[in-house]
Amino acid sequence: MHLDASADPSPTRSVLSLGETLMDLIVAGGATSLEDADALTARPGGAPANVAVALARLGVPAAFGGVVGDDPFGRRLRTTLEREGVDVSRLRATDQADTSLAFAWKDARGDGHFRLLRLADRLLSETDVQAAGIEDLAALVVGSVALAAEPSRQAIVSATARAVAARVPVCFDVNLRPTLWPDLDVARSACAPVLDRATLLKLSVDDARHLFGLEDDPSALMVHLRTFPPPIVVLTDGSRGSWYIGTDGPAGSPGVRHVPAFPIDAVEPTGAGDAFTAGLVSRLLARDWAPPEEADIRYAAGAGALATTKPGAMDGLPTAAELGSFLASVP
Repeated sequence: MHLDASADPSPTRSVLSLGETLMDLIVAGGATSLEDADALTARPGGAPANVAVALARLGVPAAFGGVVGDDPFGRRLRTTLEREGVDVSRLRATDQADTSLAFAWKDARGDGHFRLLRLADRLLSETDVQAAGIEDLAALVVGSVALAAEPSRQAIVSATARAVAARVPVCFDVNLRPTLWPDLDVARSACAPVLDRATLLKLSVDDARHLFGLEDDPSALMVHLRTFPPPIVVLTDGSRGSWYIGTDGPAGSPGVRHVPAFPIDAVEPTGAGDAFTAGLVSRLLARDWAPPEEADIRYAAGAGALATTKPGAMDGLPTAAELGSFLASVP
């Protein structure tokens, strides 16, 4: 989606993260696979909810929309989001299903892995979208998890269509979970309408490999991704850094730029990508959705790095002051 001067970037309008919030059951004790886990730690999570919390901590008005069970986990998630200053007026509790769960662990290389048990979050509906006030948002953030089942798939497709009609920027943070998609051709088909409407496409090398069947070379991936409709594309690969299309190089012409990751003693990777997304969205809001520059990607990468310094998806998400201090302390 390409924006024009009529789009309102006002920071007083909320960024709505729409999709899943769930309980992360995180492998504890140093095990590097789910089958070897002896203990699990329950922490609030879900990529869109993490983005909402990260945005709120960075000083951006943030809201979350989704469905949880009318159960203890659902109440814990609502309380957590409220405590973080996230608007939860679009979060619905249901007695038709329990709150969704995700099992999370990191492998020997330190990369995060997830296996989701989708329950209540799948019940996001067109009625929820109609009541979400999408026309009045500063931006809409969505991912691919909600696209993996109905009625949440149609709800996300409808929400992005409404956003485009209202000239509201759409941020598609892919977060593809292969265990939700036995047939990746179905995933490609489900993601296609959101890709067509996105202002920002943010995805990992793993996302690109699963979604498009491409090799792992980031520069080659970026060349391919430039053929897609989103005007802003950012590719991440954990400790190996990030890539974007920028005009801030020496020649001033569009080209693939690489920003190294910050060296940091990571405790747990859960939530790092969501912090990156929030940091990037906050910068793009301030830039009226102009293409990112290196400073914007560094800001996002710093947020992602700090998110790994504490266990759980939300605990490490930095405030604007913490992120500013961190960036000032590194070369």
